[in-house]
Amino acid sequence: MSRADAPAAPPPALATPAPAPAPVAWARLLRSELRLVFGRRRNLVLLAGLALVPVLLGTVLFLTRDSALAGQGPSFVDQVTGNGLFLVVAALFLCLPFLLPLCIGIASGDAVAGEASAGTLRYLLVVPVPRTRLLTVKAVAALAFAAAAVLAVAVTGLVVGAVYFGLHDVTLLSGTTVPVGDGVLRVLGVVGYVGLSLTGLVAVGLFFSTLTEVPVGAMAATVVVAIVSTVLDSLPQVSAIHPGLLTHHWFDFAEFLRLQVDWGVVAEGLGVQVAWVAVFGSLAWARFTTADVTS
Repeated sequence: MSRADAPAAPPPALATPAPAPAPVAWARLLRSELRLVFGRRRNLVLLAGLALVPVLLGTVLFLTRDSALAGQGPSFVDQVTGNGLFLVVAALFLCLPFLLPLCIGIASGDAVAGEASAGTLRYLLVVPVPRTRLLTVKAVAALAFAAAAVLAVAVTGLVVGAVYFGLHDVTLLSGTTVPVGDGVLRVLGVVGYVGLSLTGLVAVGLFFSTLTEVPVGAMAATVVVAIVSTVLDSLPQVSAIHPGLLTHHWFDFAEFLRLQVDWGVVAEGLGVQVAWVAVFGSLAWARFTTADVTS
């Protein structure tokens, strides 16, 4: 038998690429998710809108500071014209009840439901990506957007406040004046507390996002939870549940503007957020890891 008549040797088996180490796979997935969240034009517009708040507030206060309109409004706003650092506090004070929950509700509510609506969630799970890993990455990306939203207000407020009113020693709520360096640290404490106070809302939005394939529904439900919590917090008839409400401790950031920060109050506020994250994070995980994903 000649060599031409010999049966052809089977082709060599293709080598299966080794799976990437877990940390590398996490990093790749997180980078992709962050690119998705911060690449969406809608989210960028939301961040730009938040950054515009301190610009408008600072401009209005700068133009009216020598008029009869000066000195009106909440105490935080009243102090802005004397020290630009307070523009950060005043802008967060104005954004915290509605604008920040709205933006965070949109981002977190869209995390899973947006992928399901677009039909890309099923392909992500086919890769395959463990559902727990995928949900965790989406939670981290939503938290990153929440941090970016708070920083957009704070950084813009600091820059605009410094330009319009300068940065000076800070007069605390108790009337004591502290050096500007101490004041900056206290304002950083305010920013950090506000950011951490929104983690519970992120968990709520993520949970609603696992329940539906309609992103708008998850976004609206998340914002409604924040609004209902605020309404209940204003009713003395249900004062017994106030300490556990999602929004009850949001404005406790004022502790950082007192001479002696009451860390017990700060810890209580953050503890409530940890409880909301634990409850709704667990519900989101239970739902997402058992749901029949068809889209």
